[in-house]
Amino acid sequence: MDKRIRHKGVSSLSVLLLLFVGSVVFSLVFKLLTPYTTHTTVVSIIEDIIVDPAELSKSRAEIRRDIERRFTINQVTLPGRDALQITQDSGELIFTLDYEDRVPLFGNIDAVVVFKDEFKAIKP
Repeated sequence: MDKRIRHKGVSSLSVLLLLFVGSVVFSLVFKLLTPYTTHTTVVSIIEDIIVDPAELSKSRAEIRRDIERRFTINQVTLPGRDALQITQDSGELIFTLDYEDRVPLFGNIDAVVVFKDEFKAIKP
């Protein structure tokens, strides 16, 4: 009785397919990481401003100038000046962060990441 043992395992085509899918996912994660880290930096700058009473006692123009100075120090650029709005309503400062970041992925395929946040602080 001659029984041949067939070994089962992963074929070369399966390994290549797994490597391709893995490299695409890694590339997407790597490219989309930058907008999220930038947004985290922007949020931390605004939160630092909100908890500082000396900063909140300044005018809106001075607060914006200080925020932009911190953006420059941290090498952060927002798409357009209207991405961050600072409004005052009955003794309360409202920081509205609303922008989108377009990230080129492959060829003519882009990913658009949208960020919308609102922060409130009571003016001393």
